[in-house]
Amino acid sequence: MPSADTHTVHALYTEHHGWLSTWLRRRLGCAHSAADLAQDTFVRVLLRPQVLLTLREPRAYLTTLAKGVVSEHWRRQALERAYIDALAQVPEALALSPEDRLQLLQTLDAIDAMLDGLPPKAREAFVLSQLEGLTYAQIAQRLAVSERTVKRHMALGFAHCLALVE
Repeated sequence: MPSADTHTVHALYTEHHGWLSTWLRRRLGCAHSAADLAQDTFVRVLLRPQVLLTLREPRAYLTTLAKGVVSEHWRRQALERAYIDALAQVPEALALSPEDRLQLLQTLDAIDAMLDGLPPKAREAFVLSQLEGLTYAQIAQRLAVSERTVKRHMALGFAHCLALVE
C-alpha cells in the first residue's frame, strides 16, 4: 500500500474508530463483539484503499461496510447455532471430536461465505440441491418456481463458485 494510502487509512481509523465501535455496540449489545467487528470493518477498508481517494462521507462508508460485517456475523452465528442443534441430535457414540467439529464449522462458514454473493432464491436452490440432495423438480416445488428457473439458479450458483475458485 502506498504511503499516502497508509496515512489516509490511519487518519480514518483515528477519527472514526471510536464512533464506529459505539455504533456497533448499540446494535450488538456486546462491547467485545463490537470491537471485533470494528476491526473487521477497517480490514475491509484496507482491502480497498483506492475508495478513500474519492470518499466524501467517511461515516456513511464505514456504516455501509459495518452493516455487511454485522450481517455476516449474524449469519455465522445462526449457522453455528444450527450446527450445534444438529450435533445435539447425534448419539454420543457418533459425536465428533472438538477438532473435527471446528473443522466442520469452518468448512460450513467457508461455504456460506462462498454463496454470499448469490441472490437469496439462487442460494437456497443451490443449498437444497448440493447439501440436501433434492432434485430440480423437488426444489421447484419447494420454492414455488419452475424447473427452468431452478436450472438458472443452479447455473448461477455453479458459475459463482467457479469464479471464486479461479
